[in-house]
Amino acid sequence: MDFPNLTTSRLNLRQITEDDLQNIYNGLSHPKVIKYYGVNYSTLEETWEQLEWYAELERTHSGIWWAIISTEDEEFCGAIGFNNLSREHKKAELGFWLLPKYWGRGYVQESMEVVLDHGFGKLDLHRIEAFVETENISSQKALEKQHFQQEGIMRDSEIKDGRFISVVVFSKLKK
Repeated sequence: MDFPNLTTSRLNLRQITEDDLQNIYNGLSHPKVIKYYGVNYSTLEETWEQLEWYAELERTHSGIWWAIISTEDEEFCGAIGFNNLSREHKKAELGFWLLPKYWGRGYVQESMEVVLDHGFGKLDLHRIEAFVETENISSQKALEKQHFQQEGIMRDSEIKDGRFISVVVFSKLKK
């Protein structure tokens, strides 16, 4: 099965490959990116684990993630995709991150639109969920702009950096 490349006016969303190792490391080791992200790496070698995770999602059909590439300069900007995909329940979890250099350009909104269309259309999902740390206001706003609804807060549901954190649950249903 061919990987579903997606495009917008300013972005190409393509399969994440081994060639993206440095890019993934640059993002998932950057203090501003990982501040509210559940995964982080301190070495390039450790980052292979993330590439293997992306590949495993595809192999098992339990998710799909895209590299976000600027059409202007062909630069890697970040990643977006689905994991915890359940065909039985027609739902998946959305995740995304951008390198700080690309914040404030609308790239999350632009890539989210085509990824959501793919999820509801090609993947025939009924529900797309997102879990966001309560302190991550910018990601909450990004989801709200795409008409995700807040369902509630899972109080002290995870431990990060030795302290409990709460997570906001969002969802969007197929129209």
